[in-house]
Amino acid sequence: MEMDNGIVKLRLTKPTGMIAGVAYKGINNVLEYRFKETRRGYWDIVWSRPDEGRSYFDTLQSTSYRVIAKTKDQIEVSFTKKWNVSSGENAVPLNIDKRFIMLRGVSGFYSYAIFHHLEGWPDLDIDEARIAFKLHQNMFRYMAVSDDRQRIMPTDHDRTAGHILDYKEAVLLTDPTNPKIKGEVDDKYQYSCDNKDNRVHGWISSHPHVGFWVITPTDEFRAGGPVKQDLTSHAGSTSLAIFFSNHYAGPNFGVKLRDGEPWKKVFGPVFVYLNSDSGNKPSTLWEDAKEQMSKETKKWPYDFPLSKEFPHANQRGTIRGRLLVRDRYINRDVVPAKSAYVGLAPPGDVGSWQDDAKGYQFWTQADEMGYFTIRHIRADIYNLYAWVPGIIGDYTYSDDVIILPGSEVEIGDLVYDPPRNGPTLWEIGIPDRTASEFYVPDPAPGLMNKLYINHPEKFRQYGLWDRYTDLYSTKDLIYTVGVSDYREDWFFAHVNRKIDKHIYTPTTWRILFDVKNVVRTGPYTLRLALASANLAELQIWINNPYIRQPHFTTGRIGRDNAIARHGIHGRYWLYSIDISGFQLVNGKNTIYLKQARGSNPFTGVMYDYIRLEGPPQDDTVRLIN
Repeated sequence: MEMDNGIVKLRLTKPTGMIAGVAYKGINNVLEYRFKETRRGYWDIVWSRPDEGRSYFDTLQSTSYRVIAKTKDQIEVSFTKKWNVSSGENAVPLNIDKRFIMLRGVSGFYSYAIFHHLEGWPDLDIDEARIAFKLHQNMFRYMAVSDDRQRIMPTDHDRTAGHILDYKEAVLLTDPTNPKIKGEVDDKYQYSCDNKDNRVHGWISSHPHVGFWVITPTDEFRAGGPVKQDLTSHAGSTSLAIFFSNHYAGPNFGVKLRDGEPWKKVFGPVFVYLNSDSGNKPSTLWEDAKEQMSKETKKWPYDFPLSKEFPHANQRGTIRGRLLVRDRYINRDVVPAKSAYVGLAPPGDVGSWQDDAKGYQFWTQADEMGYFTIRHIRADIYNLYAWVPGIIGDYTYSDDVIILPGSEVEIGDLVYDPPRNGPTLWEIGIPDRTASEFYVPDPAPGLMNKLYINHPEKFRQYGLWDRYTDLYSTKDLIYTVGVSDYREDWFFAHVNRKIDKHIYTPTTWRILFDVKNVVRTGPYTLRLALASANLAELQIWINNPYIRQPHFTTGRIGRDNAIARHGIHGRYWLYSIDISGFQLVNGKNTIYLKQARGSNPFTGVMYDYIRLEGPPQDDTVRLIN
């Protein structure tokens, strides 16, 4: 079937609801016509039944369709697939309703879907949900993800002809059709993006000068909060609208439905925008796409989707308040939580929002005085969560927040008491949930992506994990408090040392520091914030590394794989470790940090921030201005 508003023509297979063609400006199909109709544009999920241990890649081909609306201003069609017991073990136990919308005078189309798991249905794991677009590779060679991440990209053929590196996604381009990119590394994870920054990305064709853009106007239906990372566009002229995946989170992330739990969620709408001009500068189409993204964001929530599951603006609520921080070792008074991330997400434990994929999340950033307003919230019961750049830990409001249709909640002043026992004796890094402030090396010669030369995101380069071995070939990192500079002397990832091909051994880092007038009976506290962990076990010794048992161990934690995927952060972890004054000496002390799990280049952690606190002091003493 075809949807045509005189600007864009969308061709959908019926009854399966696959995107077979997108016609624009005399181009019969901007999608890869050489692919099967079922592989050009499609919704998909990765799912499994937890008792089977087998995953399915499912393109959600529907079994029926109907026209919901057909007026001079709007067309909306629905493609559905319903589950019942007779569907068999290989059918996902979900009811699926895929929707496509076209509006008069709009250069593009919208798509959204409703997933529904009814009460009593079989247990289900969904690891990923997205929309994928495969564009015409002979036309679309130039990709844009952000203002400073744009470039000519390789084709699928270029990658097939190249040399696979440590994993299949990373390829050294040895004989590309465009000689300018010969010798570079291509890896789709080099173009990942935080949810909060992932609003528009896509491709540009030179002849004719046409742009294809995926615009996501809100994060409410995405998972894992504002700094959860995921893919955008990548080689092979592919663009994705990812709603959730376990990338940068681990295999436990996703929708897990147990014991007949009912669940329903609306994903989207996202907007597919097409533009063109008579020139040849990619920047003009990119700037126009950004302007369109801004318009779409301001229109959210849209007033045109016709599913009753999508609440319009008058069916949503608002919350306002102010977040303050109380840390007497920084300031006697409470201070505004400047630029705090404040959000509503399903009720849970402190920080549970970063592991949530089932529910909706609504986030904003507070202003310089800590004031925040979150608008357009779906009616439901939430917890209010927050974290503050420059402050460790997570805040959770003690009571549930109830949002009713049309309600405006004034929650007032909230005070966050971050983890703190005593004054700061020393600190390493900045508590911002990333490792970006630490030393990030240049890539090895011959393993470079030229886009990231002298780039603020140089951590996106391939193979940086092995650069640790190049810098510390025989002895591990030693950091001396008061002498070393974490920007130059603290490697961004605590990884294993390569001792032979495919053989890696654990590494032990040392922090050297002086303590004067040790309080023997006083408790000291080591705060350890991790920006990422992947199959790691961090063990800590105080002054004596030869004791059989470490003073502290995290146990084996994390599977976010952010080191391999050039992420600079994954899932956040925070540990508070008690240290007795009897373990310290007046003068020189050493903390040993051992990443104890070897054998793999990608096993390790990225630190966010480390702080040693002294014993508590009298409330009348202010120790830090």
